[in-house]
Order: sequence, then C-alpha cells, then structure tokens
Amino acid sequence: MTRVPSLAELAREVVDPLERMETKDRWGVRVREVGTVLSVGKGVARVSGMAGVGIEDMVMFEGGVHGLVLNLDRDSVGVVLLGDEEHLEAGSEVWPLGHPVDVPVGAEVLGRVFDPLGTALDGGRSIRGTRTRPAERAAPSIMARSPVREPLQTGLRVVDALVPVGRGQRELIVGDRQTGKTSIAIDTIINQRDYDVVCVYCAIGQRAASVAGVVERLREEGALEYTAVVVASGQDAPGLQYMAPYAATSVAEFFRDRGDDALIVYDDLTKHARAYRELSLLLRRPPGREGYPGDIFHLHSRLLERATRLREERGGGSLTALPIVETQESNISAYIPTNLISITDGQVFLSPALFRKGIIPAVDVGRSVSRVGGDAQLPAYRSVVRDLRLSYSQFQELEVFSRFASQLDEETRKSLERGRRIREALKQDEHQPLSPCAQLAVLLSVTRGVLDPVSLADMDSAVRKLQKEVPDRLPDLCRKIHDAESLDDEALDTLVREAADLLDVPVPEQEDE
Repeated sequence: MTRVPSLAELAREVVDPLERMETKDRWGVRVREVGTVLSVGKGVARVSGMAGVGIEDMVMFEGGVHGLVLNLDRDSVGVVLLGDEEHLEAGSEVWPLGHPVDVPVGAEVLGRVFDPLGTALDGGRSIRGTRTRPAERAAPSIMARSPVREPLQTGLRVVDALVPVGRGQRELIVGDRQTGKTSIAIDTIINQRDYDVVCVYCAIGQRAASVAGVVERLREEGALEYTAVVVASGQDAPGLQYMAPYAATSVAEFFRDRGDDALIVYDDLTKHARAYRELSLLLRRPPGREGYPGDIFHLHSRLLERATRLREERGGGSLTALPIVETQESNISAYIPTNLISITDGQVFLSPALFRKGIIPAVDVGRSVSRVGGDAQLPAYRSVVRDLRLSYSQFQELEVFSRFASQLDEETRKSLERGRRIREALKQDEHQPLSPCAQLAVLLSVTRGVLDPVSLADMDSAVRKLQKEVPDRLPDLCRKIHDAESLDDEALDTLVREAADLLDVPVPEQEDE
C-alpha cells in the first residue's frame, strides 16, 4: 500500500528549496531575468525572454539606454526606447528594472531644465539625487476634488475678462500655427510672479531653438525661479516625447499635494499625439481615425484629469492645466482638437484672421468659452464684463452687415464706433501682463464711453496711459480689486471720473438700462 505523505512533509518539500536559494543569496548568488533583443528600429524594440515584466515597466539595454514596455505579446514584449538606439542590435541583452518611469520632484527642480528621465539639460548639477515620483499616477477621485472658485489671473485683458480661468481648471489653447498660442501660455506664467503659483512648462516635440527662446524669456522676466521646464524636443526619441507630459504632471502634482497652487503648460499635445501614433503603428497596434490608435482619447483624458483643486482636508492645493493644440485652417473638428475640447473645461480660440489684422492676442471671443465662467473671476470684473461682451458681440454682427449698407442710422454708427474701440482696447503687447486694476481701468472706460471722444489712431496711447497711471492714482480701490472685493456703483463712478480726468475728456452720462 502506497504511503500518503503528511502535510508537514509536503511543506518541507516546498520550504527546503527556498532555504537553499536563501543560502545561495547570502553567498552572493542572484537570480535575475534577462531578455534578448529580437529587433530594433525607429525607437521601438522587440524583446524576448522577459515573462515577468508588466505594462509601463522600465527596462535597461546594454549601454545604459532605458526603455518602456508598452506591448505584451505571447512570446515577446514591445519596448519603446527612451534614448538613442544607435548602439543597439539584435542579440543585445535587456534587464527589467522592476519599476515604472520616475521623475525628480521637489523645490530643487524649480529653475531647472531637464528631460522626462530627470537628466539636466541646462548644464547645471545633476538632479537625479532628489526625491522621485512615478510619471504615471492615478487622478484624484471625485470625492477628493473641490469646486473651482479662485481665479488664475493670466494678465491678459481679453482672457481675464471674457474667458476667465480658475485655479484647478483645464483651459485649452487652440489655434493654427504661429497665431500666438505659446505667447499666451508664457504670459500667464510670467504673471504668476505676484500670485505664488508654481509653474511647469512642458515642451513636447519643439525645436531646440524655440525651447531655448522660451527659457531665456522666462529668465529675463524673473519667472524661471518658480518654473520647472521639462523638455522632450523634436530631436529626441518618440518615447521621450510620449512620456514628457506625464513626467511634467508628476512634478506639478508634488506642489499641488503639499497645498500649493500650480500651473502646467503642455506645448503641445498635437505633437504628443503624433509621437504616440508613430509608436503605436510601429508596435503594430490597429489604427483608427486619422491613423491614431483607439486609446488616444484615454491617453489625454487620464493626463488632464490629474489637474484639479483638492478639498481642504486633502491640502487644498490646485493644479491648473493649459494644454495647447494646433489646428490646420482653424479646423477644430479634427480628431485631436475635438477630443481635447470634450475633455477640457473650455477653450481659448486664436484666429489667424485676427492675427493677420494685427489684433494681438488674436482671441476670437465668439468661439472661446470658459465652462467655469464667472465663478472663477474677481467680483470687480462681473459688473463690467456683461456690458463688454454684449457690446462687442453686437459690434461683430453689425460690422458684417454694415459692409452691404450704404446708409447707417445714428444708433448703428454709434455701436460700430464703440465696438471698434473695444477691439482696440483688447489689444495687448506680448509679455506685458497687467494687474486686474490696470485691466479694469481700460475695460470700464471703453464700456462707459470715456474713450468715445478718442480717435482710433490715439487709442493705443490712451490705453497705455490709463493702465499705467490709474493704479497709482487709486491705490485703495486697486487693493479692493486685488483682494476680491466687490465694487459698488460709487467705486465704479470714481474709476470712470479718474479715467476721464486723466484723458482730459468729459465724464460721460450714465446710460439708462
């Protein structure tokens, strides 16, 4: 009769080999999984022999080049290279690192320029020794989020008045090439020097010269000291371009999670989507609309959902996102712009027609929207914006129809003249962000008719005079605006009288509603 082993004997059969392995480990023996490169080319490698790796794990090739696992097939894995493939070839060894891509975080990264792996690009000391976080992290849950109530001032009249952005919001900047998208984002970063907002600028697929120009501008304006710049240029591997926005978001999340307000700019997600499309096609994933893989929407939604304002019990910090997307011939119905518009909380649309006319920033007010709206706007703006938007909308409609009319009545002519002055008042020089008080001095003057006697040729000098001198003349009123206090009719009338006196024009009579 065959003897049945006891449970203790069965357990010993399992434990003894483990103890022997532990003994060998004490003598310096290590068990390590090693893969072999089957093929490599165009930023992608196929590797066999690594059954233990998971999606988005990091691996290391011979020569120190890192890779990111994106495909798990039956007998091989697809690895996206995060470096130069020049010295890699079939037969090279690959070692799993056992962790996802991580990025350095902390106050030490402010003022620095580095790539998504944390390699310094500014010639300074290494930042690899600082604290790190995974580049890919889950977005905060719904219950951890708080409503967006506090404004993030961009310093641009047309945005702060008509398309307000709140701290924790995701506002898309969309427009054709060379219409000023990056300028709006950089002006917003520069304006945060007075608001204690930490900034992260993420350059994806940009020319190295363009990135250097942005960094130099931030340095000249004193904004680099509170800004971290994460760069994956057009000359870098597509894998680095794919990882750049996720790494940059982890850098910004560090400040959000400790209770600070942070701002991140993605410049731009069109190039990010193209890099992912290239990688997906090389990994032989099925293409969908416009050649993009089916998970392209999830790619950007899981990124932008990480921007939010946290509840007070979670620290109360916020992360505001300004993603940039490029259109062709102002076609916002293309695949990537449509996806991003549906994910974000509004968009600032830049018109090439306005840009060609010299209207800068070239914001098309009619096609721009903020889904947060007045909830994230200083109270002082609310008494001015309603009249401003109404007058400007009426002007845009009348301007089209007036081209076909030989005679115009007095009221129509007056609305056209007021609208032309509003358009001139919304112009603003690049890299010259304005305080809320300076903005309201101009906006209230144009809506109340203070600037009606000023000719269009003199509008620029009149606007410059108002935005420069009114804040010095009314410091108490400006402090109320900055402190988010509402302005009563008396305060608004004081501002109008001061502007009229400054321009030496009669104080306009208050129009009956």
